[in-house]
Amino acid sequence: MTGVRVAVFRPDDERLTGALARLESLGVEPVPDPMLAVEPTGEVPRSDADYVVLTSKTGAELLPDDWSPGDASVCAIGGPTADALEAAGHPVDLVPETFSSSGLVEALGDDVDGTRVEVARSDHGSPVLLDGLEAAGAYLHETVLYRLVRPPDSGASTELAAAGELDAALFTSSLTVEHFLDAAAERGVEAEVLAGLEGAVVGAIGDPTRETAEARGVRVDVVPEEATFEALARAAVERLG
Repeated sequence: MTGVRVAVFRPDDERLTGALARLESLGVEPVPDPMLAVEPTGEVPRSDADYVVLTSKTGAELLPDDWSPGDASVCAIGGPTADALEAAGHPVDLVPETFSSSGLVEALGDDVDGTRVEVARSDHGSPVLLDGLEAAGAYLHETVLYRLVRPPDSGASTELAAAGELDAALFTSSLTVEHFLDAAAERGVEAEVLAGLEGAVVGAIGDPTRETAEARGVRVDVVPEEATFEALARAAVERLG
């Protein structure tokens, strides 16, 4: 599929490098346009909880070397998060079958009733996790490990979309959707971008991302069964084909 342009919005680190390589291996031309940058807060999770929940690989990698979960059970939403925790020397006790906030709430079930749960994540964490754990009877504390901001030079892909020159766009979080459309609005081309995406394949990594896109007027064509970039890229390219 020579000349087929697929926009990818992952942070400018190994995640973007891996995404570009994967898209190239699928025979399409990746258009890198990072919509997220990480700003660490320097905050540290509490170590006096019964459960400690990490929701991302980034959060796990930001834990200081001398941090310890104490006697807490360590929970990770997803395999990459669990791998990063274990690489840092923190054995993981629970990874839900469904890699999502609701999946973790379901996996913990009634076990958290009356317990202290520490949730360490970004400043844009889904309320589903906190609401679900609180409804299950947990005493919650949230630590914001990092902020997710839009890089100042982002948005080149919106111009391609506005001109109808983007064949696909792969959104990997609700925030990538919001930042993409905010970048379009800053350029005064949001309406043109929405029209351009009507002729493209739009992929969302999961239902929360899909819901955000649709709420902002973006039709979503592909949501993979597995919430990974690998599955998202493969599904989108199959749809293009």
